[in-house]
Amino acid sequence: MSTTTDILDTDVAIIGGGLMGTSAALALRRQQRSVIVLEQGWCGAQASGVNYGGVRRQGRSASQLPLSQRAHTIWQQLPQIIGCDGEYRATGHLKLARSESDMQELLAYRDMAASHGLVLEVLDAAALRQRYPWIGERAFGGSLCADDGHANPRLIAAAFASAAERAGARLLQQNAVEQCHFDGNYFGLQTRAGLRVRSRFLLNCSGAWGKQIAQQFGEVIPEQPIYPNMCVTEPLPPIMNLSLGVVGGGFYARQVERGNVVLGGGRGTGNLALQGTRPRVASTFAALGHLVDMVPVLGHATIIRSWSGVEGETPDHQPVIGPSAKVPGLLHAFGFCGAGFQLAPAVGEVLAELVTSGESTTPIDAFSAQRFATQ
Repeated sequence: MSTTTDILDTDVAIIGGGLMGTSAALALRRQQRSVIVLEQGWCGAQASGVNYGGVRRQGRSASQLPLSQRAHTIWQQLPQIIGCDGEYRATGHLKLARSESDMQELLAYRDMAASHGLVLEVLDAAALRQRYPWIGERAFGGSLCADDGHANPRLIAAAFASAAERAGARLLQQNAVEQCHFDGNYFGLQTRAGLRVRSRFLLNCSGAWGKQIAQQFGEVIPEQPIYPNMCVTEPLPPIMNLSLGVVGGGFYARQVERGNVVLGGGRGTGNLALQGTRPRVASTFAALGHLVDMVPVLGHATIIRSWSGVEGETPDHQPVIGPSAKVPGLLHAFGFCGAGFQLAPAVGEVLAELVTSGESTTPIDAFSAQRFATQ
């Protein structure tokens, strides 16, 4: 058992055992770097394990598409990388339009995405219902990304943590970091349990707590917690054979192989405590209403469970990825605004590149912490 006099030395310390942290740990072990992951609760039990499970590129901002495309390639190789497929299925992602202006938005996005190698098919109302007869009359059209899909976040988060541990990363769960400092050469961390860690690099992958870690190094990065509202229906006969979204938001939904429809939309309530989130009934029924507008056959579906989680959101709805603006060797990856699940495997590789070579082979300038630095 560790005492307050023990110091664990490592090349890289990672705060946060979600998908960002464990995918980085796995990538770093491939580079033969020693890694310690410090997680305040259980690896993958926060946002990484309770999100919707969307594995989509469609809808990403232009700045995120290169990273998203890189992640897409990794998702195709999951069994070889983490030892299981995590119920990942490339069923397609269909984004629905409610109006002519929505259709124009989809067309403009299609043209922009094409420049990043993302192929989208825009369908008018007739073509949409011919292909998907379960779509209701309220849909004006839609945009299909045939190679996008979804996965089971509970399985994926646990599998990345297990793979990192098998590769030699040391995962220290139930170890909340209370103090951080940098002496000019090494980072020093101390946990609530009295564990002390010393490292050459520090990765801040602490999700909704990322702002707090940055502040310990005098770096002000605006972030607020958000609480995505989720629910799931009883098992139903096969209806939806892809993942659904809608222009302007309101809901996102997918049907799993067991027949349950997983539905998200709106916000729950909570605070920055591990057990501090709750779903909101009004959000659940609002999302269900939006879904039934587009898929009327689900009007009699019964909700059997609802939940929420906590994630971090920045003012410009872009994540913070890359070096600290103040401290050498400190790297950030947080504030993914509820959309980091698909990106995580690529973010892990990027963080490993930054540690080993100081550069990312995928453009990440748009996500720099420097954009929030005061003038």
